[in-house]
Amino acid sequence: MAKSFARYLAVALLGLGLAVPAARADEQLPRNAVGIGWYFIFYHVYASDLSGPFTPPGSGLDVKDTNTLYFAYFRRLSEHFQLELAAGEPPLTKSIGKGPASLGSVPYNGQVITTTRWLAPSLLLKYRFFPEGSRIRPYVGVGVNFVSFYDRNSTAAGNAAAGGPTRIELSNSFGAAGTVGFDVRLPHNWGAVLSYSESRVHTRLYAITDTVVRTSSINFNPGAIVLAATYAF
Repeated sequence: MAKSFARYLAVALLGLGLAVPAARADEQLPRNAVGIGWYFIFYHVYASDLSGPFTPPGSGLDVKDTNTLYFAYFRRLSEHFQLELAAGEPPLTKSIGKGPASLGSVPYNGQVITTTRWLAPSLLLKYRFFPEGSRIRPYVGVGVNFVSFYDRNSTAAGNAAAGGPTRIELSNSFGAAGTVGFDVRLPHNWGAVLSYSESRVHTRLYAITDTVVRTSSINFNPGAIVLAATYAF
């Protein structure tokens, strides 16, 4: 549904961009811009099975898709190059059990096992096609992404599956990021952005129940559609 909405918005933004006069070649364009919008986040999860004492084979985790607010600062470096520092309101991310229907008598598969929030700023260097001042400017970009997990909790279902109150630890992640999209120039220094980005996010999960430690290696590799309004100054 989110992807269909993004396609419809792309058509609308293109129409708006075509209605805006192109900038004069000698126009002094702003060097800074800010953006606010929405992230639609889709996780591509590759996780090893949980390992540790009293852990049945095939017990794993998956992660539910989510969405959150998007914020960004843009800095024009030259006619074609731009820096973007992007972040979002830390989303509540839910991990669900994947594998056996139950562990003993405790339901597992499909149950929300843990919840966490994460701060994930990205720094991207983007190359924007077409001349400065064009109504529509496609771009590609590469950069780095840092993720810090906090507010990590085991749910009641997670505690039951683990055999008691459980503490959750997740290591920080530092990885590559990439993006493709386009900017639309609107009147009075306003604009709009539609993009798709992916990041490499790897973490090590430790689920600690009394003296029992269970671990899993998780690659989240989230993809995100961004819909945002921008203002240049």
